[in-house]
Amino acid sequence: QLQASGGGLVQAGGSLRLSCAASGRTFSSYFMGWFRQAPGKEREFVASINWSGGSTYYADSVKGRFTVSKNNAKNTVYLQMNGLKPEDTAVYYCAASEFFRGSSSHGYKYWGQGTQVTVSS
Repeated sequence: QLQASGGGLVQAGGSLRLSCAASGRTFSSYFMGWFRQAPGKEREFVASINWSGGSTYYADSVKGRFTVSKNNAKNTVYLQMNGLKPEDTAVYYCAASEFFRGSSSHGYKYWGQGTQVTVSS
């Protein structure tokens, strides 16, 4: 029901925009999150956005470089990633929560399949 796309290989300092398209249900009223998981590491919170798009939250590691946004008409959430660093390399997942409002992955019920982001130095 959530399909993440837009990942790829980019050099350090470059940019990518991830998209998360929803199907099968409307997620316009849901809290949407982006998480990432690097090899051998736990899944970590990256960013989230409330249903209206008026409130956004970021991990300290990406603050000032990443921007989360959404288009409810298109049922899509975006993650604009600028100034990418090699440590941003991970599989990125989008997730949706109807009630939970936080950064713990355990609070999100719906998950996309992930898209690989690789940043070369």
